[in-house]
Amino acid sequence: MATWVGQSSVRGSSETMQMALLTFSTIGYTFTWAIEGTYCTPYLLNLGLTKSNTSLVWIAGPLSGLVVQPIVGVWSDESTSRWGRRRPLMVIGSAIVAISLLILGFTRDIVDLVIGDENMAKRVTIVLAVLAIYVLDFAINAVMSCGRSLIVDTLPIEKQQSGAAWSSRMAAVGNMVAYACGSIDLVTLLGTTMGDSQFKQLTILATLILIFSTALTCWAVEEKALVASGPAMPQSRFKVFRQIAATLFHLPPRIRAICWAQFWSWIGWFPFLFYSTTWVGETYFRYDAPPGANTSKDMLGEIGRIGSSALTMYSIVTFIGAFVLPMLVKSPEDEGFTRRPPRAIAGFLERFSKVKPDLLTTWIAGQFMFAASMAFAPFAMSFRFATVLVCLCGLPWTIALWAPVAFLGVEVNKMSGAGDGTTPYRRLSNDRGTELADMDGDGIFVSRGDENTAPSSPTGELSGIYFGILNIFTTLPQFVGTFISAIVFLILEPGKSPELSEDTPSLATPQKNGPNAIAVCLFIGAMSSIVATFVTRKLRYL
Repeated sequence: MATWVGQSSVRGSSETMQMALLTFSTIGYTFTWAIEGTYCTPYLLNLGLTKSNTSLVWIAGPLSGLVVQPIVGVWSDESTSRWGRRRPLMVIGSAIVAISLLILGFTRDIVDLVIGDENMAKRVTIVLAVLAIYVLDFAINAVMSCGRSLIVDTLPIEKQQSGAAWSSRMAAVGNMVAYACGSIDLVTLLGTTMGDSQFKQLTILATLILIFSTALTCWAVEEKALVASGPAMPQSRFKVFRQIAATLFHLPPRIRAICWAQFWSWIGWFPFLFYSTTWVGETYFRYDAPPGANTSKDMLGEIGRIGSSALTMYSIVTFIGAFVLPMLVKSPEDEGFTRRPPRAIAGFLERFSKVKPDLLTTWIAGQFMFAASMAFAPFAMSFRFATVLVCLCGLPWTIALWAPVAFLGVEVNKMSGAGDGTTPYRRLSNDRGTELADMDGDGIFVSRGDENTAPSSPTGELSGIYFGILNIFTTLPQFVGTFISAIVFLILEPGKSPELSEDTPSLATPQKNGPNAIAVCLFIGAMSSIVATFVTRKLRYL
């Protein structure tokens, strides 16, 4: 039987401090994702890739999420490390991400040291950059998977929604800092000590922030240690994949509904996250830039800064929403007691408490708001209008980070019977190795068939595999989005980007003719988000 030692705990003198420390690692990987999403598309275009080929490079994200998160989830669920199940993998993953970031930022410099031929160097630079992106995406998915599972493992059911809300707040902080740094001319501000380009300096900053944030969370959190996961069984090289498949095809109804809602929602979010910066920058050069504005030697930095300026405002909206929305949405904590709200807004909150929407209603509203905003993307004929549309997506993104994680965390802990005094949900499949845990009277977590035992605290024993499966439903739509984007780019903009490619001369006059291919991708994503609103409603009836 599965045996646990120790007790989960978080350093900190208050609940606010504990929640902040528990979720602080979110800042690091969110900052890294933001820098990658902001600069890597124009960076690859700058190297000479076509937009259709660039869209295929981004298959790295969904591929890594599809493969890495479920496998890492199973491995961490069964880890018997004395340091805990999640933190060792977070540390290893962060180290790999840091190395990949530095290689990505200094790809040209590394290649120039070993290859003298200019044409060969260009090809090798592209290959090395793409490989660095793949390794980075694989490793950061491991960090993210374990970070999410750590929250579920540590918090009881009534705190899962609050923990997910704090995670979205830290994600908002990471985005805001990343976009603010991206919008500043760092080379002018800091000199060339950390690199002679904007992108190089941002990769160094991302490396430092990721390492610091992960280290702080790992220091602050004490995990229970899994001593034994069950009786000895014959090992198979395909055991992990069989366990993932068995769980995937036997999902409880509510978890299945959460996953499908995530699937349709992310067909819309994928093009927004990876192409919105480039879209805003291209919109500026198409409609707002004065003649000759795009003759700069660093077009990558120019478009990155312009797009980051819009996304800085977007991240501020996300940041405000992440702190305000949880106070305006019903929480499981509200059923036991009502906290005293801040004095400045106490009167409003007391009147509003009677009509507070629940998290499901808020999730549906966020999906509809995102769809309504991106439906206007093809009609954006100015940099300002494009910026407004991007900013309107700030609140939906806050909700998208918060709602599915909160719902899944609650369901995983309910399945173990944690905190409700009910009989635990026992069996996931006929595989002897896939059981959830309950808790005995001495505080030792064991997996057993004693139906008279009333669990009293969270176990989250299989939170890793369930978050891995949720990520499968997050990454599969990215394959769909990549396929759609490749077709749209091939039809509408089959050549290399005239604004960014080194192999094409800069244009003295911005191009205004024809639809913007990225805007069309955003519109298709909006239609998918509408489907997501109807799928999400099904959760109310399960």
